[in-house]
Amino acid sequence: MTGSGSCKVQVSCQINPSEDPSKVKTAVLNIFPDLEISISDELLIGKSNDVNTLSNISESIHSKNTKNIYQRILKKNSNENSTWFYLNKQAAFVNTVSLCNESNESPLGPIKVVLEGNDIENIIQSLT
Repeated sequence: MTGSGSCKVQVSCQINPSEDPSKVKTAVLNIFPDLEISISDELLIGKSNDVNTLSNISESIHSKNTKNIYQRILKKNSNENSTWFYLNKQAAFVNTVSLCNESNESPLGPIKVVLEGNDIENIIQSLT
């Protein structure tokens, strides 16, 4: 992914009482290896200012041919300078990028990925 300018990536997900926080962290880092992660009691938050944080997502989009699905969701969820999508947390734990249309598609709650940048259209294009 190149030429998309500045992009802030924020990833967050609930940590349920039944979940091991270190496993949730592993799941997130499987997909976003260079995030700065902070964990509170029930919430994991990861941040990065590097668009390359999204390289696993981008590779998955191209290998699974899910460009149209991602573009539809990212455009539907976008506003002036940000957009977001959900990933399945269980799938992330086994190193698989799996998009969720709705938060309830991931039984233990999804991983929410928020992208922010001056040119959100360009970010969507370069991701997909």
